[in-house]
Amino acid sequence: MTVLASFLNGKSRPVGRRFDGLSAPHPAQSWQVEPRQATKVDLEAGDTVSLHATGGALVAELAALAADGGDALSFLGLRANSEVAFDSIAGEMMSGWICARGGALDVPSCAITADEDLLVLSVTAPCTLWALNPVTRECHVDGASRSSYLVQVKRSNRSGIVLPPPLGRIRDEFTVPRATAMSYELRKGETVQVIDVDGQQCSDFMAFRAQGLERGVEERIDSTVTRTLVGGAYPGPGLFDKFYDAEMRPLLNVVQDTVGRHDTFALACTARGYEERGFPGHVNCSDNISDAVERFGIARRTAWPAINFFFNSWIDHADNRIQVEESWSRPGDYVAMRAMDDLVCVSTACPDDVDPINGWNPTDIHIRIYEPETPIRRAIAHRQKEDARMTLGQNSAFHACTSKLTEQYAPARDLWLPTAFPAVGTLGEYWACRERATLQDMSALRKYDVVGPDAERLLQRVMTRDIAKMAQWRGGYMLLCDEQGIVIDDGTLFRLGPQTFRWCCGTEESGRHLVAQSRGLDVRINDIQSSLPNLALQGPRSRDILKKIVFTQPHVPNLDQLKWFGATVARLGDREGAPFMLTRSGYTGELGYELFCDQADAPRIWDAVMDAGEEFGIAPMGAHALEIIRIEAGLAAANAEFAADVDAYEAGLGFAVDLKKSDFIGKAALQRNSEAPRRVLKGMLLDCDDVPAHGAHVYSGERPVGVVTSATRSPSLERAIAIVRLAVEHSADGTPLEIGQMDGHMKRLTGTVCAIPFLDPRRERARA
Repeated sequence: MTVLASFLNGKSRPVGRRFDGLSAPHPAQSWQVEPRQATKVDLEAGDTVSLHATGGALVAELAALAADGGDALSFLGLRANSEVAFDSIAGEMMSGWICARGGALDVPSCAITADEDLLVLSVTAPCTLWALNPVTRECHVDGASRSSYLVQVKRSNRSGIVLPPPLGRIRDEFTVPRATAMSYELRKGETVQVIDVDGQQCSDFMAFRAQGLERGVEERIDSTVTRTLVGGAYPGPGLFDKFYDAEMRPLLNVVQDTVGRHDTFALACTARGYEERGFPGHVNCSDNISDAVERFGIARRTAWPAINFFFNSWIDHADNRIQVEESWSRPGDYVAMRAMDDLVCVSTACPDDVDPINGWNPTDIHIRIYEPETPIRRAIAHRQKEDARMTLGQNSAFHACTSKLTEQYAPARDLWLPTAFPAVGTLGEYWACRERATLQDMSALRKYDVVGPDAERLLQRVMTRDIAKMAQWRGGYMLLCDEQGIVIDDGTLFRLGPQTFRWCCGTEESGRHLVAQSRGLDVRINDIQSSLPNLALQGPRSRDILKKIVFTQPHVPNLDQLKWFGATVARLGDREGAPFMLTRSGYTGELGYELFCDQADAPRIWDAVMDAGEEFGIAPMGAHALEIIRIEAGLAAANAEFAADVDAYEAGLGFAVDLKKSDFIGKAALQRNSEAPRRVLKGMLLDCDDVPAHGAHVYSGERPVGVVTSATRSPSLERAIAIVRLAVEHSADGTPLEIGQMDGHMKRLTGTVCAIPFLDPRRERARA
């Protein structure tokens, strides 16, 4: 066969098709430097380094060191104009690296402030670059922080493949050429990393227990058993992370997965499959697998069951058929799995070039095997946008404290946060919050500092409430809307100074929206990301707990002066204690506070709050209990109460819209919709304990009249409750309606319409 013409997804530019996600920076060539962070980048002669600002003008600090620990700034064409202030960065890794090479900690640096948002440097000799973002803890807490910036490297060595940075010490690595398969042995405790080199390439994988093969028995991954035991289509990092054999014994556990989109239903491609599509003799994964594992005495198969990494499939519930499209994987994406026994494995680089599953162009797969017990943290990938750089999920700054109390974590954007604490239990956590106090890690909250002479003008333009009326040390619940009145994000805005605001919100789209609307204004937007972790102390005894540990200076509000949505800057214990921002806010409807601190101070603040709360019966709380409480309180959540086609009024957030203020984005649409609403957000009290799913339809007779946005069983009301979006014609309190289950008609849950919140309708607890 001769190929006369070809194309590459994402690289050619045909009319009508775009692959924005494939333009994301490669993980081996891009690093984000957050406030107080020190990031290490190894450079070679001929490399090109570019620094990109993320919030206006570029502000950065660089140190470059040679192999002996000596100054190497000149290798990048820079001169020292400062010295690294280790008390302004989380510099333990940097100082350890320098000391290990016999260097001194009086490290020269080059502080960079550029009017432009881009700086490009050429490297003339090998060195180690340390990209720094120094901020004192006090400035970081009180709103005088700096924005993160991006470091990108274009390597001089263009030969060979570009791979993600190693996860540890590599025992072996090799490339599986496209349209082939390779088998290999994996010892117990070793980690295998399956890497998609060029993106959009599927790789069938199978593992056999070595001891079984010695007995002539094939004890391999069983997809059906695996799906059953993990309760999902495939395992992933976290609680449900293992591949099992037919005897329900684990073979591997998934440690890292940067794609999260794979297939365990379909066979590896077969000769018959190609024959029936008109391609007899086409190379196929099943034959390749049989050839590769033959040396281990494994019998040939016409069709191999396999785990098909990076294969983008799903089941359409309308017709129950498996659907496929191009893979979601980008260049450098991977899955890493740790062997739980001695294994024989096989990996393919799928040859399918007659449909979209490999982007129409099969490419290579790369395999790395890491030495036993290499410390590789569990992680999934987080991307702020489809074309943004990948960051691996990290442990929160409070992890050292919470990990002593639970192993139950789930991803929350770029962090792992607790879902429950077994010694207390979700129900126990719920009642602790209602009756005493709870402490919860909420560090996945996004934070942006908006600073400058035009800060108020920008926020007046984008927020649904009147910022001009907000006094210093006050805050409020706000919305960002688009021109249609659709909610982009919700959050709490605090005024920390005349021209300094902190926006605490749900998604990174807030930051992009603020930047887009700031054109032509004198304003700086600092993306704080995860460098300012925060705790939620909630419950009727929360104020009593804080009285034991909070110190405030006389020029800021003290604890007793902190009213609902107030803010202050405090210290732990006394004037020399760790600084933190304290706000009277929360997501529970109870009396509550939130504490925002530097990462280095996080463990001591957690411990201090828990110690102070012991006499009041404080308990840690996870995400599962919070979900029950926020539904009872009628508090909105993204992708539930507000979504891509829901305006602020339909999301039940009209109370946060001030149509009397000066013009703001979305005002005209919201004005129009408020005068003639079609749908409203209400509650339903169900007559049973069955909890309907998000998206279930609400019926009046045979006709659907609404949809469930959130539901739970209320421990206080001792019944199931649901937040529902209803047609206004069926929204009167007391209206009997039904929620459909199964096909919507075969099973119905009866209930009546009610107002929300379900408890404490006047918010008297939060105002106490």
